Amino acid sequence: MHVRAFSRATGAVLAVLLTACNATAGGGAADGVSVVATTEILADLVRNVGGERVRVDSLVPPGGDPHSYEPVPADAKKVAGADVTFTNHLLLEEQRLIKAIDANVREGTPNVSLAEASETYGAHVIPLVENIGLDVLWLGLRVRGDGKDKGATRSSEVRLAATALDGPGELVVYLTEALGKPVVYFDSADEFSDVDAATLPPAAHTHLNWAFTKPGVYRLTLAASLLNGNGSAPVPLGESTFTFAVGVDPTGVAGTVLNEGHTDLTVDLDTGGLYTLNDAAGGTNQRQVVPAADAVIEVPNKAIATVPDDPRFAFLGAAGATVHQLPQAVLGKHVHGEIDPHLWQDVRNARAYAELIRDTLRTADPDGAEIYDRNARAYLDRLDELDGYVRETVARVPRERRHLVTTHDGFGYFAAAYEMTVAGFVVPNPAQEPSVEDVRKLSETVRNLKVPAVFMEPNLAQRASVLSQVAQDQSVGVCVLYGDAFDDKVHSYVDMMRHNADEAARCLA
Repeated sequence: MHVRAFSRATGAVLAVLLTACNATAGGGAADGVSVVATTEILADLVRNVGGERVRVDSLVPPGGDPHSYEPVPADAKKVAGADVTFTNHLLLEEQRLIKAIDANVREGTPNVSLAEASETYGAHVIPLVENIGLDVLWLGLRVRGDGKDKGATRSSEVRLAATALDGPGELVVYLTEALGKPVVYFDSADEFSDVDAATLPPAAHTHLNWAFTKPGVYRLTLAASLLNGNGSAPVPLGESTFTFAVGVDPTGVAGTVLNEGHTDLTVDLDTGGLYTLNDAAGGTNQRQVVPAADAVIEVPNKAIATVPDDPRFAFLGAAGATVHQLPQAVLGKHVHGEIDPHLWQDVRNARAYAELIRDTLRTADPDGAEIYDRNARAYLDRLDELDGYVRETVARVPRERRHLVTTHDGFGYFAAAYEMTVAGFVVPNPAQEPSVEDVRKLSETVRNLKVPAVFMEPNLAQRASVLSQVAQDQSVGVCVLYGDAFDDKVHSYVDMMRHNADEAARCLA
């Protein structure tokens, strides 16, 4: 029996459970404006703007990781009773948490994605560019567009179903989770059925392994549909057939050969079309769209892999057999969007968040407008002072030593705002497991750049051992930066950013 992805069914059960709580939850708090935020950092910003007039709950618990936190029924009750709800989104939070919020928020109450709406307040966003040095194509799945004309929201999902395969062997598309557990999405060995599908939220991208049992030319047909929930029928989007040249010369099979860099089989929510979206080798913002009919994806002979002697991978064939496999590149479930969601690491972006929070609270509670204005002015002055402090403190580090090596890729805004560089990280996303190759590359980076210290995050203790081992091997220091959460030593956004600036200066200068 093949391993299958049960996340969609599990999410549906949880959504029913959470929505049921909605029927019994009350309205706004009697002792002030009730606000729910997804993270401690957002909750702290709200407290500074709202003051004693608001009561704030953070759904992600102290020290929790917003990338992986999944909702519990108590969260639904909090959301259903809230007068205002704030998320970061841009796919920072786990999709099930976003769906739970949107299913339980009371009609007519503000439900604001701060990272997405803050651009109108002057926030600066950074594209999330992945740069994985593979010697074969890195192939994933992606959803583009917002699909608003089709009723899509951030709680919607796009379903990509494998409907047909023509080729000399079988195709298995699977994900390797943390600790090496495989989850199969498409498997042609038992013929495609309703279970041969993957779901992604709008504007999301994910990585997968693509294994072919025999060399030759394969043609895979994928059909896409939009799932808006609430009992509505799926909205058909489109269907396309993608061609693979596996262990054979791709010349002449199709017009454009894709054999390096990063390619996604992509669903366009706005047009309904399916096509390949391609980066140049090494990752770039210059993306190329190639229609499915014009593209051939090369799976070269150097992509040959041996089936592990592990019963969990029996779906690939007998242990020791060979398959042609385009690798997942990074272990663990890894779904993200086009934009780096960690905006608050640039204090000027936190300023935009605060202004948006002020205006949202004014709308929800007009009687408190004067209080929110006064609190916001005072807090914005503190943030301006903080931004200057961080800038001046980091500037004490010589430019040639301003390299950040961290547990996950969460400090791009900090580096860009304060003239540093992100030299390396254990994994792009804290939900992933580092591979041996990840550790090797990290060690080379530390050694080649003569980095004097690496930085761990207190809430990502599972990554600290890897980073500590690299530091020990290279005889460099281990310091602490706060990324997504507080701890018992740091309790506010201002304290967090002052600490980060002080620690960078102390450890690198």
